[in-house]
Amino acid sequence: MPRWLPRAVILVLALVACFQLGSWAFHQLIGLLVNVLIAFFLALAIEPAVARMAARGMRRGLATFLVFLGVFVASAGFLALLGSMLAGQIVDMVEGFPHYLDMVIDWINRTLHTELSRLDIQDSLVHSDWLQKYVQNSASGVLDVSTTVLGGLFRLLTVGLFAFYFAADGPRLRRTLCSVLPPAKQSEVLRAWEIAVAKTGGYLYSRGLMALVSGIAHYVLFAVLGVPYAPALAVWVGLVSQFIPTIGTYLAGALPTLIAFTVDPWYAVYVLGFVVVYQQFENYVLQPKLTARTVDIHPAVAFGSVIAGTALLGAVGALIAIPAVATLQAFLGAYVKRYEVAGEAGGEDPGGSGSGTGTGSGEATAARPRRVRLPGLR
Repeated sequence: MPRWLPRAVILVLALVACFQLGSWAFHQLIGLLVNVLIAFFLALAIEPAVARMAARGMRRGLATFLVFLGVFVASAGFLALLGSMLAGQIVDMVEGFPHYLDMVIDWINRTLHTELSRLDIQDSLVHSDWLQKYVQNSASGVLDVSTTVLGGLFRLLTVGLFAFYFAADGPRLRRTLCSVLPPAKQSEVLRAWEIAVAKTGGYLYSRGLMALVSGIAHYVLFAVLGVPYAPALAVWVGLVSQFIPTIGTYLAGALPTLIAFTVDPWYAVYVLGFVVVYQQFENYVLQPKLTARTVDIHPAVAFGSVIAGTALLGAVGALIAIPAVATLQAFLGAYVKRYEVAGEAGGEDPGGSGSGTGTGSGEATAARPRRVRLPGLR
């Protein structure tokens, strides 16, 4: 046996053990890492407001606290308004449910020539096996729901604390990162930080614009149909559909559909159809154009980044994918060496744009491709 073989075997086993330990630790801490990532992007989003207040002489800690307080007050007021509105509508819907059921049964009897009765339907539902099983499963799942709610509150608190520290100690954090790097690399870190702040702000700006357009469009529909609380419902649809990824559209459309049902069941169908059609318009027409203008990335890249982010991190990945890709693209663009593009490669006719500037003739100019500089290339 060679003398180096036992040491090589021990080294390989040690590397495998370290890899397994690192993989185990990463999977255990994946939740914390995702929370820190969300907090970092949240801190980047509020950085412009905090920096503006700090430039006027206010301490960064106090400025960050005021920004968080404003966001919390606005969110709490909006949720309280929606909660009171939803509670009142649920009470009205429960009280009028027998009337709605009678309307549906009468329509079925007239259309299909049946003889259904509300009392028979209620009796069959009460004594059905699936309803009893559903009640039992719901009773046993109360603890799971409570655990999920408490876990969500704890996660929200964790994200808020990390975001507060990142925003309040932003300059100190940048100095700490730059202190372990040579001077040549420090400027690159600062440039990347500034680009991330700009791109994240642009992404939020585009989301705000889409929320405004969505709110106005849905408000017009609710006002025409006479749905109660039309302004509040329009704000709900605009904010929830834009700032809650993946399931935000369904949550946004469920509430106005439910309230429209209390006015007229057909109105609920109209609202649901409008939500579906507008969502397609937003996905394929509005969102790519606004995202490309504010975040400065190609619509196809934006769409692909959302899909990739969803596959990697779920809803969180879908939310932060576009600003992350925009930041990476802008940062790498400063270090990619670009060359002049020849006429043929740039779609130009080598001999069709005037004569040469030298002593050669037009044929010589046509034989030698003229190099041109396209806009946007350096």
